[in-house]
Amino acid sequence: MENVRKYINFKDVKVNNNIVLSIEEASKSAEAIKKTERVFKIITTILTYAFILALAITVLFPFYWMIITSLKQRAEIIQQKQTFFPSIVMWSNYMYVFEVFDFTTYMKNTIIVAIFSTAGTLLTTIFAAFAFARLKFRGNSTVFAIFLMTMMIPGEMMVISNYITVNSFGWISNQTAIKAYLAMIVPFMVSVFHIYLLRQNFKQIPNELYLAAKVDGKSDWDFLWKVMVPLAAPTLISITILKFMGTWNSYVWPNLVTKEEEYKLISNGLRGSGFTNPDDPTMIEYGYQMAASVCVTVPLFLLFVFFRKYIMKGVGRAGIKG
Repeated sequence: MENVRKYINFKDVKVNNNIVLSIEEASKSAEAIKKTERVFKIITTILTYAFILALAITVLFPFYWMIITSLKQRAEIIQQKQTFFPSIVMWSNYMYVFEVFDFTTYMKNTIIVAIFSTAGTLLTTIFAAFAFARLKFRGNSTVFAIFLMTMMIPGEMMVISNYITVNSFGWISNQTAIKAYLAMIVPFMVSVFHIYLLRQNFKQIPNELYLAAKVDGKSDWDFLWKVMVPLAAPTLISITILKFMGTWNSYVWPNLVTKEEEYKLISNGLRGSGFTNPDDPTMIEYGYQMAASVCVTVPLFLLFVFFRKYIMKGVGRAGIKG
């Protein structure tokens, strides 16, 4: 009997030892898995940041090259072996630019066109987005789908038709400042992308607010300006900034419809004759031209830095609900 009892105790000890060993093995295995996960997470993080850094360098390098080119001598710019920093920093390039480049005229034209074009775009965008988001009429979805399909048409395909239309209004021949401004502003007062952006934001506003406003006797006009527009302020700010930046950067259309140098925008002025070599008009002084480009780019850069959160917030809110 005693032998049987010893055998049972020995068997229990053996079983307990196996359980302990199994627990220890499982603990080691879990630690190994955690260690592998940590290593994998570290490697993934390093690769992610390396990829982001590579993209950042790719995006920022042209701006860096523009800045260093604006500080180089012409001989250093046209030499075959390029340098990544000017051997002699030519701050005089910027002084020369402010002497020959008519910033006042170009800036005035650009600001006038940008303000009125942005204001007109905001009005058409608000009214169209409200109609597509709230008003019930036959063919609402069909018309909106047609609007969206026009986004697939390249803008260059509409240049000729727009030019013929503007010319038929007499805004190109015998051009005055008013005609030049109208030719640059009117054709681009409607943006399908901005309408889509704001319409998606309006769709997020609860329909109960609209019904409550109707019960209180408010008109659609009051509901639009007192409820929907304030609630969609981030998106409207985004549209304002994006439209202003687009007008500031526009080149092809203003250059096409303006005949006089005094009516051109600042982007067109960068291609003016003030940056050519006096001894050889066919030779472009790239240092001066890049210095002027830096001066033109800085306001947009500052605008984006200070208002980037509104752009991201407005675009993000518009994409939450379809």
